[in-house]
Amino acid sequence: MSIALIIVGFVLLVIGGEFLVRSSVALSFKLSLSKLIIGMTVVSFATSAPELLVSLKAALDGSPDLALGNVIGSNIANIALVLGITAIIAPIIVDKDFYKMNWPAMMLISLLFYYFIINDNVITFYEGLLLLLFLIVFVYFMITKARKQKNFEVEEVDESLEKVGYPKILFWLLIGSSALYFGSDWLVEGAKDIAQKMGISEGVIGATVIAIGTSVPELAASIIAALKGEKAISLGNLIGSNIFNIGSVIGITALITPIRVTEPEVLTNIYWMLGVAAILIPLVFLPKRYKLSRIKGLILLLLYISFIYTAFQ
Repeated sequence: MSIALIIVGFVLLVIGGEFLVRSSVALSFKLSLSKLIIGMTVVSFATSAPELLVSLKAALDGSPDLALGNVIGSNIANIALVLGITAIIAPIIVDKDFYKMNWPAMMLISLLFYYFIINDNVITFYEGLLLLLFLIVFVYFMITKARKQKNFEVEEVDESLEKVGYPKILFWLLIGSSALYFGSDWLVEGAKDIAQKMGISEGVIGATVIAIGTSVPELAASIIAALKGEKAISLGNLIGSNIFNIGSVIGITALITPIRVTEPEVLTNIYWMLGVAAILIPLVFLPKRYKLSRIKGLILLLLYISFIYTAFQ
């Protein structure tokens, strides 16, 4: 029954996320927002909604470690799993913005997140606010930079949504919000039940099972794009996703309810998150600069397998 709840929960989160993105983008066009603003803010926040709902539901249900594990595990999966497999299929060229802005910003907010936790084992309202403000400042600088660069690439926006009427937007919003609500509820319930029956900490379940599930859509899209010979995935987008996970998911959740650490596994997983993020620098520069080859992708994938293995030991 628990596994069924998790599977149905994942499916509803994917459906809910898709409808929420569609309704949000369509509404943004009605408000005359530019494609640049929509791609770098609306789409990014909407795609973080499933993780936000799962973390918020877990925290409110008295499972803060599940909420933290979800974000930490997703950040590890984005780099080690998604980027690793994608690079194995099609090597990725890295632009200079990676080490000038994206990577430093990701490391800074990750270290800030880490400090807030080890300081007193709780992320308070004001700490959540600071994480959210960090994200807002980062997005502001990215938008400012994008406006100055005509060839700057942002999240693809479906222009056909510009013609969608208000009734359909409302219908999509209702479907999306309902699917996200029930999906997060059943996913958290199933995950907590499995953790109790198997004697595994909720932090581990959040960082592995839940995180992998929420990363599947992005992984699938990346693999399909790579197999078609298209630009597989932007390293900047994955880095941005990690920043959004901490800034919006942890930030907003902490604004609503303090997130307390009750399991030691959470700290162990954070070290993995920091380590996987840090190793990107030598991988990008050595031995060949600005390229993530198949060998480097394999290294990242092996790191992820090692993380999963040690998590269940």
